[in-house]
Amino acid sequence: MADTNNYSDRRLHPRIDHGMPINVMADGYDFMSTTRNVSCLGAYCHIGKYVPPFTKLSIKLKLPVKKARVSKKIEVACKGVVVRTDDDPTGGFNIAVFFNDIKPVQQHRIAEYINQFIPR
Repeated sequence: MADTNNYSDRRLHPRIDHGMPINVMADGYDFMSTTRNVSCLGAYCHIGKYVPPFTKLSIKLKLPVKKARVSKKIEVACKGVVVRTDDDPTGGFNIAVFFNDIKPVQQHRIAEYINQFIPR
């Protein structure tokens, strides 16, 4: 995980430890959560029910954006797949999601959001 205060992770698609609203839908379940980290290729978040790896998901992220002193949320919708599920010692599960079906414009919106937190 990247430390955004001392950024040393040089991935092609950087990841930041940042919480933003995420809606995860799988097998008739609808989970509202907050990301623990995010990149334009995937996210890591906490959910209350076990979802096994390779489960296909529908994802909606809400990117908080400020323009001209006005705050709003831009929604990014895509498809993903669970690549890892970890037990959380405090209850529930942490899942790593790979965005396997995301439009380039949606991916670009996430990348723009992330880039504002990465020192140049």
